[in-house]
Order: sequence, then structure tokens, then C-alpha cells
Amino acid sequence: MATKLVIALCLFLNGQLIEHRIQNNMSTCLKMKREAQRNMDMTNKQLMCGEVEAHMTKNVDGSESID
Repeated sequence: MATKLVIALCLFLNGQLIEHRIQNNMSTCLKMKREAQRNMDMTNKQLMCGEVEAHMTKNVDGSESID
């Protein structure tokens, strides 16, 4: 498991982090955030883009995901 600085789109529910996804860059992250806000019921939810230091895991297909 390695630690890496990545751009992530984070979903919080009632102030608790429930999901996070790696994004290629801040522009992509903000685009995905806008699309999600249009398509989701945002009651008690908050989406945030940011540069985070995350523990990374290698997937079977060679891609990386936040642990």
C-alpha cells in the first residue's frame, strides 16, 4: 500500500465521508461534481473536490483506487 497525492471527488453524508473517487485533474473533478449535483438528491449530502493524500491500492486490472 502506497501513499500518494491525488485529486479526489468526495461524497459526504451528514458530515461523514461515504465515497471517494480519483479524478484525472481538478477540472474533471469539478465537472463530475456538477453532474452529480444535477442528478442526485443532495439532502444531507455534500460533494467536494480536493487534493488529498490517500492510501492507494492496485486493482486487478492495474488501475489504482483509494483504499
